[in-house]
Amino acid sequence: MELNGYAQSSARLDATFAALADPTRRAILARLAKGAASVTDLAEPFAMSQPAISKHLKVLEQAGLISRGRDAQRRPRRLEARPLRDATQWLEHYRQFWEAQFQRLDALLHELQTSGETTRKKKVRSQKKNALKGDKQ
Repeated sequence: MELNGYAQSSARLDATFAALADPTRRAILARLAKGAASVTDLAEPFAMSQPAISKHLKVLEQAGLISRGRDAQRRPRRLEARPLRDATQWLEHYRQFWEAQFQRLDALLHELQTSGETTRKKKVRSQKKNALKGDKQ
């Protein structure tokens, strides 16, 4: 049962990331973040045909990123935030992982710098002592 839930979740994430992979679809989502819009409104900034825009909208709908409303004769599209939230949560896990790795690296670099400074100071003191011994002889 657990594995099946993972497979469903994975399929949703795959669809979300596949839909987000295209710059036109990301631009459509950015526009819909401002509010619902008709297909004509969404197609306006792009130099492509209405059928081409409709294909992009279909991919976004299948990924659950947008929904189709009904307003008299119009069918405005709306942004659906849940798939984006799910993708963000998935990415957050890896962001935390990498943040922890960078913190470990920072600590190691600090340790190396500190031990390097200590070693240099000891070496300089030793050189000064040797130089003083040489002056006394």
